[in-house]
Amino acid sequence: MADKILLVDDEESIVESIEYALNQEGFEVVSAHNGQEALQKVQLEKPNLIVLDLMLPELSGLEVCRILRRERNEIPIIMLTAKGEEIDRVIGLEVGADDYLVKPFSLRELIARIRALLRRSKIADTDDAAPQMHQYEDLEMNLTEHKVTVRGKQVELSPKEFKILAMLMSAPNKVFSREELLEQVWGLDFYGDTKTVDVHIRWLREKIEKDPSNPQYVQTVRGFGYRLGG
Repeated sequence: MADKILLVDDEESIVESIEYALNQEGFEVVSAHNGQEALQKVQLEKPNLIVLDLMLPELSGLEVCRILRRERNEIPIIMLTAKGEEIDRVIGLEVGADDYLVKPFSLRELIARIRALLRRSKIADTDDAAPQMHQYEDLEMNLTEHKVTVRGKQVELSPKEFKILAMLMSAPNKVFSREELLEQVWGLDFYGDTKTVDVHIRWLREKIEKDPSNPQYVQTVRGFGYRLGG
């Protein structure tokens, strides 16, 4: 069965060109032209991946992404943006996008990134089949149910924050470089820099630490990366 791609963009010419290219590669494509329609299509069509423009009428791509991740929707998202500033890319990744492309881009590159994200998504689905738990002091993680509790209270993490914490909890006291975290959480095909990791670590600490400026769990190893515990 062909993978289904939801393409969300309000520029008809872009939708037509991308849809044609994806159809030629064997993908099934459904489209939406604004944020509200995109959310409806996610529920109706159950796509395997979303290509989502940042600037949309009614609801922006950022808001669509926030809503989907708030609902624990793990569909891979590639965000499209006409803006090249780093802050726009970081915000997109922060709210839960898995990758981004700055317009104009080549259709070949978009297809390559779609295939890479779909591969990683299918591997993750296989890995999640067996129940798994991590625990460190009073920090608990249920990988199967995608739940994290701190001092007995459940906290809501974004998909990227969850993956970072899972990696750190898989080997307490082991130091993970920013490059390792970037490769494992964002994938080899991600073209951003290590500042993205620092942003997500900061947000993770704000959710799990009593005092984010003096963390109990996620420690910085200056000049190298991060580890869980001292």
